[in-house]
Amino acid sequence: MNVIGTVGLPGSGKGEAANVAEEAGIPVVVMGDVIRAECRRRGLDPAEHHGRIAGALREEEGDDAIAARTLPLIREAAAESDREAVLVDGLRSTVELERFRDAFGDDFTLVAVRAPFELRAERLDERGRDDSDSDLEALRERDARELELGLGETLDRADVEIDNTGTLAAFRRRVREVLGVADGEASEESADGGAAGDADPDPESDTDPAAPNAGGDGS
Repeated sequence: MNVIGTVGLPGSGKGEAANVAEEAGIPVVVMGDVIRAECRRRGLDPAEHHGRIAGALREEEGDDAIAARTLPLIREAAAESDREAVLVDGLRSTVELERFRDAFGDDFTLVAVRAPFELRAERLDERGRDDSDSDLEALRERDARELELGLGETLDRADVEIDNTGTLAAFRRRVREVLGVADGEASEESADGGAAGDADPDPESDTDPAAPNAGGDGS
């Protein structure tokens, strides 16, 4: 089993990479799902308490708590799929990276998805999921929280880098190359030739920004 993890700042394109994997039948495990499940277990709304509960899990179970809880989800997804790869969306810290490397050894590949601040800001503004998506200062603060958690060092330790500054078609093609997916295995591409943004469905740093450690472990 090959396990492919993705890391990138908000709006870089991690969510689109996950979409490409799903279209090719490769299971996707989102690390933020662990936090959402824990929020629900504690009777809390994930939309309001995602960041706080992620911090609580690290305090209670160690800095690699999210990765540790993700491991059985990865193995379950692999067991239920006939594909030889699983994509893990949402790495933030080097502690999480080391946990996955310890678990999967040479079968783990970390992929960094990169795009400059201005382009990421433009994509998030176009996405417009909430007011913070169009607030440049909020994005800078969000980046700072992610980097403080260790995302910058994790990006630098990636095995493969994908530059997402071109067209959507070019980005999706490069993702398929990294996943080892032939063009015919993926569903038809969108006709939109724009650059690929980040679906980023529920990043921890989007919610509960005042909470400690509110910078990671979303998707």
